[in-house]
Amino acid sequence: MKINYKHIPLFALLLGTAFCGNAQGIMGGHVTGNIQLDGQISREDSIIGAQDVPEKLLLNTRADILYTNGDFSAGLRFEAYQNPMLGFNEKYKGQGIANYFVSYNGEKLSVTAGNFYEQFGSGMILRAYEDRYLGLDNSLLGLNVTLRPFNGVTIKALAGKQRYYWEYGDGIVRGIDGEINLNSVIKSMAESKLRATFGAGFVSKYENDQTIAYPSNPSYRLNLPLNVGAASARMDLAYGNWGLQAEYAHKGQDPSIMNDYIYRDGEAFMVNATYSQKGFSANIQAKRVDNMSFKSVRSESGEMLYINYIPAITKQHTYAFLSMYPYATQTTGEMGLQGDVMYKIKKGTFLGGKYGTDIHLNGSVITGIDTNRIGGAGTYGYESSWLKTGDLYYGDASVEIAKKLSSALKLTATYGYQIFNPIFEGHPGNIHHNNIVVADLTWKVNKKNVLRFEAEWMGSDSKYDPNVDDKRCGDWIMGLVEYNFTSAWFVSVSDQYAYNDGIGNYYNVSMGYNHGATRIQLGYGKQREGLLCIGGVCRQVPASNGLTFSLTTSF
Repeated sequence: MKINYKHIPLFALLLGTAFCGNAQGIMGGHVTGNIQLDGQISREDSIIGAQDVPEKLLLNTRADILYTNGDFSAGLRFEAYQNPMLGFNEKYKGQGIANYFVSYNGEKLSVTAGNFYEQFGSGMILRAYEDRYLGLDNSLLGLNVTLRPFNGVTIKALAGKQRYYWEYGDGIVRGIDGEINLNSVIKSMAESKLRATFGAGFVSKYENDQTIAYPSNPSYRLNLPLNVGAASARMDLAYGNWGLQAEYAHKGQDPSIMNDYIYRDGEAFMVNATYSQKGFSANIQAKRVDNMSFKSVRSESGEMLYINYIPAITKQHTYAFLSMYPYATQTTGEMGLQGDVMYKIKKGTFLGGKYGTDIHLNGSVITGIDTNRIGGAGTYGYESSWLKTGDLYYGDASVEIAKKLSSALKLTATYGYQIFNPIFEGHPGNIHHNNIVVADLTWKVNKKNVLRFEAEWMGSDSKYDPNVDDKRCGDWIMGLVEYNFTSAWFVSVSDQYAYNDGIGNYYNVSMGYNHGATRIQLGYGKQREGLLCIGGVCRQVPASNGLTFSLTTSF
């Protein structure tokens, strides 16, 4: 178990002072923070594949403390995983100070020393961020400087090492980024209908040499680049109701375990065009990614130590069956296209009725890239035509209609069609075709009481295969009833059942209480094994059967 004892006295001092001083008054400054505790008790369930948990009670806890005084601030985060909840890497086991920093944020200059998060553009060459629900934290420990010499001009420079659970990766990450807003810099454009912002960045990583034998001849070793650079350029244009954002990134030779140690350069391109007016909006996105996995340690194959982030361009669904087959961004190579339209039918029309009707259309398709293999490790790997597509990975089309039936009733109906290729998750099998229907009815009983009903159905041509053990297969039905009362309490009961060609019956009962900044939630039921994805980044969640609880509060 990893414990950072040297930081605990400082953490205890700040936390105690915060409570005793009612979050006020340290040298004229201000102390705020938040605390989160998540727990799980799981038992063995051979039907859904839930394994026995020896320690029974699993806990993830954290406390963030922030002290501010004018332009200065300092903070730290205490984390404890005793032991990590199911789905979180066992390397998190332990407790200690996981994040600490001091910062100055002035009008022209901002400086942070310690742990920090940062992003250049859309993140295609650098995104240091945290997602606690994915168990992901690739913060940098080092120095981050932001300079704003003129209105509309921003320059960033940074250097540091990435967090790796309770340690830090060996690779050194360094970067510089600049952005200019022409409407702020050029006086004649201050009132122009055309709004224009341009930016560019460069990131490099340094990593010590490593002995890796050449596969076809073990007496030879690969000549690995110690420095790998990635550069990007971006623009953001807007004119009236129209908008256009685009970014291109290029990465130098970066042989790693993620690309089987080939020496092909990497690149990524993404463009987004939008149009919006009252009652209507539309956008279309396209991207191409080729060998763009960028990590600070070449031998790391897990979810940690990513320097960059490739955004997903598929819709992030919230309903259970629509999100059962999420898409994980393929940094080694993919092409994608997404279109999204939202339209509000006016009140008083035949289709709009008394309250109007909202319609949301979305569609996306993701494929691999076309490749012609020319060699393995130690070579350029493959050739690729820029506009040719490879295998179909994922397709998604949905229509959502939301309408108020009365002042107290609102109905949302959704139909979705999905195509899912299990090959991009590393599973064998045929492509799945899923039809999904969702009905969501909300009844506002009175000002403080709300009752919600949800029914879902999914029909799929996939069948459960015990050799693959993908428990999402088959035809499913689901029902949910949720009651929120007195604006503080809520209770929810749901069940997902594979009634044909599938396996599993996943029921869940939960209740919670909200008071001010404090929220307590308790649940009991079954969790299906699968992927939890947020923004195209995923982690595997194992099956579980038992009790979950959480407490969050802030001060």
